[in-house]
Amino acid sequence: MLMTCFPLRRSILILTIGVFIPAALAQLEAPLASDLQQKVTLAVNQVLQQTGVPSASIAIVKDGKIALLAAYGKARLDPSVPARPEMRYAIGSISKQFTASAILLLQEDGKLSLDDKVAKFVPDLTRAEEVTIRQLLSHTSGYQDYYPQDYAPPLMMKPTTAAQILNLWARKPLDFDPGTKWQYSNTNYVIAGVIVEKASGMPVFEFLKKRVFAPLGMNGIADIDESKLNDTDPTGYMRYGLGPLRPAQGEAAGWMFAAGELAMSASELARWDVAMIEQKLLKPADYRELEREVLLKNGVGTLYGLGLAVRSESGHRMLEHSGEVSGFTADNVVFPDDGDAVVVLTNQDAAEAAGAIAKRIERLLLDDNDAGTGAKLQEAKQIFAGLQHGQIERSRFTEDGNFYFSEQALKDFEAGLAPLGTPQEFTAIRHGLRGGMMERIYEVKFPRQNLRVWTYEMPDGKLEQYQVAPE
Repeated sequence: MLMTCFPLRRSILILTIGVFIPAALAQLEAPLASDLQQKVTLAVNQVLQQTGVPSASIAIVKDGKIALLAAYGKARLDPSVPARPEMRYAIGSISKQFTASAILLLQEDGKLSLDDKVAKFVPDLTRAEEVTIRQLLSHTSGYQDYYPQDYAPPLMMKPTTAAQILNLWARKPLDFDPGTKWQYSNTNYVIAGVIVEKASGMPVFEFLKKRVFAPLGMNGIADIDESKLNDTDPTGYMRYGLGPLRPAQGEAAGWMFAAGELAMSASELARWDVAMIEQKLLKPADYRELEREVLLKNGVGTLYGLGLAVRSESGHRMLEHSGEVSGFTADNVVFPDDGDAVVVLTNQDAAEAAGAIAKRIERLLLDDNDAGTGAKLQEAKQIFAGLQHGQIERSRFTEDGNFYFSEQALKDFEAGLAPLGTPQEFTAIRHGLRGGMMERIYEVKFPRQNLRVWTYEMPDGKLEQYQVAPE
């Protein structure tokens, strides 16, 4: 468990109005524009209704400021309790970036190095004299994952310790030679947590409280590895197939440790995101280590740094991690160069709602940053509707574009697109530069067919290309 993607579940209708409270509003540094707030609320409500996930608590950072805190749906079903922005949700593997940061702080203290071998701190593990701390944090070590399931198996109903986890999983043969492959493994972060404790002389959670949470004003963090969340926090839920929601039992003490032990409110995770954007906790060189894609020995990229997925979205640098523990899923996305971030916390495991909500909000933020995106989306819709009738407005296109849309081309477009009818959704996916032009990609959904539309726009606004293909 701890980080996985899942298909969307069936829809059930639940009440998902957003809750904004004075305490949450007081934390807003620059409130999101009202029209953007409305779009966010619509997006969250749609996903919760489609997936049946009980609730979502979100935070949005815009231009380096906390701009929205809101909660939707039900934190508890029986008795019914609405979700509230101050409630704490388990964040699962999002905890890993905190563990990685603890390692970097200890490197700043001169107590270890990312390139130290694991054997320096935990000598009796498989090939510990070959595996580096960096390989632990980047999931390139080869240690086998101790928790790949999307449910808590019987063994996890009994308390454990980090030593017991390592005894069962980190003394097995490696799944591959260190540095030769990427494979997500929670075992890496149990080892990293043990290293933090040995190098610092204190428990991981205590080290994080002292060196990370207190300096950033994150004062409500819970350690679910030690005790359950309070009655004032959400209940975590699960579902057997398409059956009803049921309270999740949760893992026993000791199983989450440095791989996924943290629970917090969306506002507290947003504070962490702001600190990442402003680089105000670690040294700049350490943020570069945290956020830099790790390469395998053969030079292939992993799209992963140290406790963070590293990639590009519509030309924007993006740092992301999802998280899952029994009863909860979460997603955290940061666009550090834009000063934007999205936090989504939900209270059901094995569900895609957190990631789906984050993706929709990402698009809204990126579209808002690109003032022309909304107008171009409308133009793309209009051109599509025209093609369904075998027509285009030629003044929108360059000479090359008009050459492409020959009489035969327009007949073929009409024959293929007209029977589909009106699109259910027409969504801007991403955009970026290509050959001196702006490439824009759209997704068009019909009941039985999804299409991809992509355009190339010249600097003067005319279209060099408008392509349509099955998705």
